[in-house]
Amino acid sequence: MTDVTAMTATQIAGLVATGAASAVEVTQAHLDRIAAVDGRVNAFLHVDTEGALAAARDVDARRAAGEELGPLAGVPVAVKDVLTTKGVPTTVGSKILEGWRPPYDSTIVERLRAAGTVMLGKTNMDEFAMGSSTEYSAYGPSRNPWDTDRIPGGSGGGSAAALAAYEAPLAIGSDTGGSIRQPGAVTGTVGAKPTYGGTSRYGLVAFSSSLDTPGPCARTVLDAALLHAAIGGHDPRDSTSIPAPVPDVVAAAKLGATGDLSGVRLGVVTEFGGEGAEPGVTAAFNEAVDTLTKLGAEIVEISCPHFRYALPAYYLIAPSECSSNLARFDGVRFGLRTGDDGNRSLEEVMSLTREAGFGPEVKRRIMLGTYALSSGYYDAYYGQAQKVRTLITRDFTAAFERVDALISPTTPFVAFPLGARTSDPYQMYLADLFTIPSNLYGGPGISVPCGLSDGLPVGLQVMAPTLADDRMYRVAAALESAVGTFTPPAL
Repeated sequence: MTDVTAMTATQIAGLVATGAASAVEVTQAHLDRIAAVDGRVNAFLHVDTEGALAAARDVDARRAAGEELGPLAGVPVAVKDVLTTKGVPTTVGSKILEGWRPPYDSTIVERLRAAGTVMLGKTNMDEFAMGSSTEYSAYGPSRNPWDTDRIPGGSGGGSAAALAAYEAPLAIGSDTGGSIRQPGAVTGTVGAKPTYGGTSRYGLVAFSSSLDTPGPCARTVLDAALLHAAIGGHDPRDSTSIPAPVPDVVAAAKLGATGDLSGVRLGVVTEFGGEGAEPGVTAAFNEAVDTLTKLGAEIVEISCPHFRYALPAYYLIAPSECSSNLARFDGVRFGLRTGDDGNRSLEEVMSLTREAGFGPEVKRRIMLGTYALSSGYYDAYYGQAQKVRTLITRDFTAAFERVDALISPTTPFVAFPLGARTSDPYQMYLADLFTIPSNLYGGPGISVPCGLSDGLPVGLQVMAPTLADDRMYRVAAALESAVGTFTPPAL
């Protein structure tokens, strides 16, 4: 059998549907690949071998019985460890939840199972999704398959690394400020953040409830669209879920793959032109813009003047919400419990548990958020940040009156060496400079590989209006059809 680990999800699904390969064979091949390379990549925190093979056997049995299967049946998927999985460890990259096995599946995982995908396991991440490099995981950093001395992005670096290392053809991430798109950019993979509310947050361990958005990760735009279609849609268990159907992202990806962008107007964000992007990133982006022009797109410059304030606004809003959400981790109801020797008060046990269980970046953001919400400072910090968020939304609204979508580099720099930015939080935060505005607005964004800089991948970001996720898939697929996909050196 041809090496299925090198195939796209679409190709694998075709093999399984026709019986040219069984789901068990496909799953075993990926489990073998994980065993062979993950010691160098550390993409997975938990590999569910028995569960994966059982799910694969079920797909094979259903196919043998003549049951009509979905378009991703039998395709392996890796799941970021921020989503609850019944009976399977969910740590969120933190010691405070080490060994916790949830009693229920998140909606995303439920839908993955219903689609017939095979969950391989849970992927590494920055603790509680707070980071841009996966170096803040309590279980060690993931590494970029392009260069294992470099970061794979964050917070969902494990999912992106698993894709780039051919350990899985599909993965799930979550995007609060760029945690799907930025890892996609630096690993040469595709990462899409759906419209906020377009995918369910039920069972997603919350970081920032008004920003967190689960979404698809893949090696091709069509694969990402197929995964998006499988997991998206209204969920009555999520109060922020949009009661509207998912746009036809699969049809849009297929249309884009024809390479025709005639009639599409794309805006290049002026404010992102001089924000310190590396020369190689800028060069790759400019070449991609020329390619989009050749495909028929009309390119115009668009000013979004308040985008420059997105980073500081985000680092008040997100930590404020995190300080509230993480209060539930108290050592009483679930997870780690430290210092309970019978002689300490409940408050002392809670304090000791949090001291031992939370890492330094999580503590930093909890303190930032608690300060911003404190008496006398709420209006000056959190309140003002929300006003800036409104101005950013107005920038997007005005821009989309003139263009169909906005484009920019996904991140200002290529994958940096491990340890290069951990001592300077601000330099780390700059990784999400171009992705944060979409989260504050709530609209969809996708990162698609557009070239290389010094042998490392560069991503182009497409940002679309809310509920117009199909637009970004069309543009991304068109660019992919022209520039191709990117394969890292062999591990």
